[in-house]
Amino acid sequence: MRENDMLEKDEIFSKVLRAGRRTYFFDVRATKADDYYITITESKKFTEEDGSFHFKKHKIYLYKEDFAAFTDILGEMTAYVLNHKGEEVISERHQKDFKKEYHHDHTESVNSTSEKSFTDIDFDDI
Repeated sequence: MRENDMLEKDEIFSKVLRAGRRTYFFDVRATKADDYYITITESKKFTEEDGSFHFKKHKIYLYKEDFAAFTDILGEMTAYVLNHKGEEVISERHQKDFKKEYHHDHTESVNSTSEKSFTDIDFDDI
């Protein structure tokens, strides 16, 4: 079997979900016995200080015998979150002005401290 034939067989059906720095790949693949299973891959992009980047990937293999239980639990878990917290994203990282608020609050707390901190050392102290 040629390499291209193997690749075509491996790529039976795929979907991609891009979500910020994360990308989710859903792939239907075939076993050696030509049965199907699903892989779910999370790929997360990390940027270095020099501008270069790398990806970290995590993969889940899901076989047919687990589909029903997996689907039930996933449905139950997502319903629980939505019922208790709604669909609105409330994470601080998703607030448009999160950095401004943090910087403002941090500056106020530093400026409002009139006492000398134990980490403030003068050369006279040594």
